[in-house]
Amino acid sequence: MIKKELTFKEGYEILKKNAELLESQDEPDIDNLMTIVEESMSAYKACKSRVDAIQQALNETFSQ
Repeated sequence: MIKKELTFKEGYEILKKNAELLESQDEPDIDNLMTIVEESMSAYKACKSRVDAIQQALNETFSQ
């Protein structure tokens, strides 16, 4: 199975959903914590990759 790369918007939505989930819990959901963390790290990396690519493109454009 080929894993599709997340878009910035998809990654951002995952991070937002997981942050809201963690903030709303009175007690941590230890059974699902690793899944939430792994999903969030993957989403963060996708978002960071897109932001880094845009930053590099902007730097190249304005350094000419």
